[in-house]
Amino acid sequence: MAEESSCPRPTEGLLSVVGTPIGNLSDASPRMVSTLGAADAVLCEDTRVTGKLLAALGVRAKRLERCDENVILSRVPVLVERLLAGEHLAFVSDAGMPGISDPGQRLVDAALDAGVRCEVVPGPSAVTCALVASGFSSEHFFFEGFLPRKRSQQIARLSELAAVPGALVLYESPKRVAKTLDAIAEALPERDVALVRELTKVHEEVVRARAADLARQIAERDEVRGECVIVISAPSEGELSARRRADATAGMPLDEAIAEGLASGESKSALAKRLSKQYGVPRSEAYEKVVAAGSEKTDEAGNL
Repeated sequence: MAEESSCPRPTEGLLSVVGTPIGNLSDASPRMVSTLGAADAVLCEDTRVTGKLLAALGVRAKRLERCDENVILSRVPVLVERLLAGEHLAFVSDAGMPGISDPGQRLVDAALDAGVRCEVVPGPSAVTCALVASGFSSEHFFFEGFLPRKRSQQIARLSELAAVPGALVLYESPKRVAKTLDAIAEALPERDVALVRELTKVHEEVVRARAADLARQIAERDEVRGECVIVISAPSEGELSARRRADATAGMPLDEAIAEGLASGESKSALAKRLSKQYGVPRSEAYEKVVAAGSEKTDEAGNL
């Protein structure tokens, strides 16, 4: 029987996932600075952006390597081999916490599967900063990241997210934010929405209003600058109740859905509005049917 190899095991490597400032350099932690200086290589989206950050912080990195969304998937196997061979690699995004709406999550996943030791060096995150800045209830929230580009797909996705019993947090570019807010106003007209931009910077701004009002305010601006985060308030109990009623009547003929809504005590105007959207009929037509059904119900009760 052959003897087992007595070759020494490779030195334990380390993957450090490092959060970096999202605007204000004063948010850089001592641990962040020391970790980036100690790593054998810093993996980053853009070497120029990270190079400027390190220079501003007085950090001398041994090596900067491009590892953006276009190359990271092809590089993961080699990077894991380097980690297993004992290298200490630090992974950063241009700003904020890597792995949040970021392909760097694939590297962390692969490294953990390979048994590599991973650590997270906490730093600012636009998700949580914007949620707190919005002032909306944060007991429950859902991070969506970026919505689809096409309006029809945005509306469809927002309609799916309407059932989430918590605040919604979205990323958006300043060039598209006005159109996205307009889509939110169409899909979730009863919600309050906050636009949070330029987080931690000199011109940080939080604008809050009902969905349609905010969409109108931002559309009237000549230009929107800076990275944007949109926070949509959680649905009210009334909205959730209406959704539950809609689910309960799904597949029913319109007349039966009207009768079900009236029997539950839903107001005629709210019922007409909900069924108009649910059944794709004009609101005026839905309201006429609701009023007629309500009159018939009253007549029947009076004849008993």
